[in-house]
Amino acid sequence: MSTYRVAQVAAAGGPFEVVEREVPQPGPGHVRVAVEACGICHSDAFFVNAGLPGVTFPVVPGHEIAGRVEELGEGVRERGWQVGDRVAVGWFGGSCGHCTPCRQGDFVVCQNLKVPGWAYDGGFAEAVIAPADALARIPDALAATDAGPMACAGVTTFHGLRRSSARPGDLVAVLGIGGLGHLGVQYAAAMGFETVAIARGAEKADLAKRLGAHHYVDSTADTSVADALQSLGGAKVVLATAGNAEAITATVDGLSHRGELVVIGASPDPMGITPVQLIMGGRVVRGHPSGTAQDVQDTMAFSALHGIRPVVETVPLDQAGEAYQKMLSGAARFRMVLTSR
Repeated sequence: MSTYRVAQVAAAGGPFEVVEREVPQPGPGHVRVAVEACGICHSDAFFVNAGLPGVTFPVVPGHEIAGRVEELGEGVRERGWQVGDRVAVGWFGGSCGHCTPCRQGDFVVCQNLKVPGWAYDGGFAEAVIAPADALARIPDALAATDAGPMACAGVTTFHGLRRSSARPGDLVAVLGIGGLGHLGVQYAAAMGFETVAIARGAEKADLAKRLGAHHYVDSTADTSVADALQSLGGAKVVLATAGNAEAITATVDGLSHRGELVVIGASPDPMGITPVQLIMGGRVVRGHPSGTAQDVQDTMAFSALHGIRPVVETVPLDQAGEAYQKMLSGAARFRMVLTSR
């Protein structure tokens, strides 16, 4: 293969176009991955619309990448990687290794984090060059179309829950059962939490139960979300996957004493939380940013063990624009995944 295809956006907010490029060679410490699948995440809009600093065009988004190692750069074989290895690359696309968070071992909040589609071309392509420290091994039990979304949506929900203060038997609520939340409900149930799913509309109750939820709260009902959670004893943890500041705010009074709000749904809007709401119950609000390559690997291993899979709709690479718009519209059920092989 002397050329490969990418789905790129030439200018901020512009349409997707599929173009051919010369096949790149991996430099030292990097590999070339033949992309088999790449999930479409709502965060891709930050790059398509130049919503974050340093985005350069043309941009090739995609940070839910699954494929096989196709070529090794210098020094990578010594790290245990071989051509043909099945790998995933997520929001954590490598770290600098020298900033203060990295020196403290907290690589996912690296001040120079290398997010695919931002720091380098992402996975809306037939191939991608990625640093070796971004690679997570895909278990044999997972298809590439399942593994891709787990590199961002999966690890963010799984790792957000396992780092929380909840313990098996605790009441844990997942706000939203979309692209993130439908995985969060499955993980919460598999971790032994008494799981509450919160979403809009009574018609989603059956879906919530199929995903493993023990309780369902309709956020549009007459009873407030906070009162519904308190009627169940109060949530030890709320995992807020919905990118809606108002909906997130509505859960705070539903936390138990010493309860924890873990925010993973991105929104630019402020949350209306008062100091009194936090102080009187000793509550905590925490943002959670995805996970490292090892966390992605742990997520996939846990998913394979417990039979957890994302609900995906696969679309060929040349329909990237249509798939991206379907994700933006909220019509995706639940993860749009591009395939190139």
